Amino acid sequence: MSFVITGSVAYDYLMRYPGRFRDQILPDQLDNISLSFLADSMRRERGGVAANIAYTMKLLGADPVILATVGHDFGDYRRWLEAQGLNTRQIIEIEDELTATFFVSTDSDQNQIANFYTGAMAHARHYRLADRELTDAQLVLISPNDPGAMLNYAQECKELGIPFAYDPSQQLARLSGEELAKSVPGAAYLLCNEYEIAMVQNKTGWSLTQICELVEVVVVTKGKEGSAIHAAGKVTHVAAARLTEIVEPTGAGDAFRGGFFAARQAGLPLDVCGRVGSLCSAYSLENLGPTAHRFTHDEFLARYEENFGPEPALDNLRASGHYEQ
Repeated sequence: MSFVITGSVAYDYLMRYPGRFRDQILPDQLDNISLSFLADSMRRERGGVAANIAYTMKLLGADPVILATVGHDFGDYRRWLEAQGLNTRQIIEIEDELTATFFVSTDSDQNQIANFYTGAMAHARHYRLADRELTDAQLVLISPNDPGAMLNYAQECKELGIPFAYDPSQQLARLSGEELAKSVPGAAYLLCNEYEIAMVQNKTGWSLTQICELVEVVVVTKGKEGSAIHAAGKVTHVAAARLTEIVEPTGAGDAFRGGFFAARQAGLPLDVCGRVGSLCSAYSLENLGPTAHRFTHDEFLARYEENFGPEPALDNLRASGHYEQ
């Protein structure tokens, strides 16, 4: 049985603005915003939520399948994914489109302003799990993608009885309250940060308690405050892993999800999954680019113990043996 990740695969253009965005915003001129920020650095990196999550899962020994649509410029990215040992047979190239592209500027306070060009990702709505022979999936993670595709995958999972995790994050701006009300209930997992869960509540009119009644496990990440995992009427608070420095925040949430689900797939309890996710997020924050972090098995275990204490259950990850050297 496969672990399927649907979502974006994209090229990321990461820019750094040396000042603070808020210093350039005039509160009395919000109806007439016209701003330009001069970046002093830029890098093109391989990204996209689905690929980012899959990369971290692979580091921890999992073998996820990415279901995504990409453009004719994807060749070098496909070769790189395959070099990491990731399965690319369900990544579909659209000949007359460019791969989705993410443009983001980060200021000195780690705040971000971004634009995302959908490109070939818009075609994802035309591909069903059944058409791709993925109906035996152990779990389908529905991460940010073409909004129509996200709704389709949620509905298809419900119809076929496939457990799914819903991660709307960046697409919450495009999903209406009615669409969320159709797609969220029945999910095995809902993953949001604090702002995103507030958006879900605002758009649907649901309280957090109501959301937890509609979803088996609700994971709310809280940045430096760690995360809260709501399940079976209880809330488990997980501390954030300590950082050496923050280099780039892009992809940190994806690394958390990759770590969380790799640990979950290995049969680890939810609190341990949250800590594994937290540590993966820290590795991502300390590197430039969403797939630049690497660690050996021993390095990961040692750092986990430094942050959270010894955890014998992590031996379940050892058997898969896919840590990067």
